[in-house]
Amino acid sequence: MQENYIISVVGIQEIDGEKDKIEVITTGEYIEKNGHRYIKYKEYDNDNPGVVTDTLVKIESDSKVTIIRYGEHQSRLILEKGVRHQCHYHTPMGDLMMGVYTSRVDNKLSRNGGEITVKYQLDFFADLVSDNEFHITVKEKEE
Repeated sequence: MQENYIISVVGIQEIDGEKDKIEVITTGEYIEKNGHRYIKYKEYDNDNPGVVTDTLVKIESDSKVTIIRYGEHQSRLILEKGVRHQCHYHTPMGDLMMGVYTSRVDNKLSRNGGEITVKYQLDFFADLVSDNEFHITVKEKEE
């Protein structure tokens, strides 16, 4: 993998009125292939340095994004504005199927980078679990 981009990810999750924010800044790859854009990067677990999660963000259109995570914590999240999807989450307790409803996809990515913001809700058996938002910024690495 050519890690020629700086990838900044800010995730916000709200459960029962309490917000939790996670920020990750790493290097990764940003490419365009077959009309789709792809952001690839690795995440390292601060509590367990041996655990690495490979993340692939596929931007299929201005209204559809798929996030696939490989490694110990696998998941496949389909985020499509105005559509509810069933998505797979792997947890230490076992595999779960979660409902995902996306209310906003704001795609400002161009050939050289940019940003994308997505807002969505997670539900389990149609009961709201959390309101979520992530913001990814992609910038070319300076030599």
